[in-house]
Amino acid sequence: MRQGKVFYNDDFAGFITEADDGLYTFAYDAGYIEKFPGQFLTFSMPVTDKIYSDSHLFPFFEGLIPEGWLLDIASESWKINKNDRMGLLLACCRNCIGAVSIQTENSKEDE
Repeated sequence: MRQGKVFYNDDFAGFITEADDGLYTFAYDAGYIEKFPGQFLTFSMPVTDKIYSDSHLFPFFEGLIPEGWLLDIASESWKINKNDRMGLLLACCRNCIGAVSIQTENSKEDE
């Protein structure tokens, strides 16, 4: 299982998870739901206590992963297969352009 903490600006929004069987889930954090009920990550994933699940990485998160020559550089630098979408998401999306970022459990939030 691999998991990333999803932040909207500096607010912890929830967890994106890839289970060992390849199922992807995203769940908003209860505190985020209470504090920001209308501040969704994407129109396709409104703020709710429902757990979103799919056999493929959700299109919104897929869109955060670099493409083209940036993907080549990321894949080669971190030795991550281009088909390992969760690995790329966790490695490349810590400092994305935009409001959403993904942190791993072992990353330091104060860097």
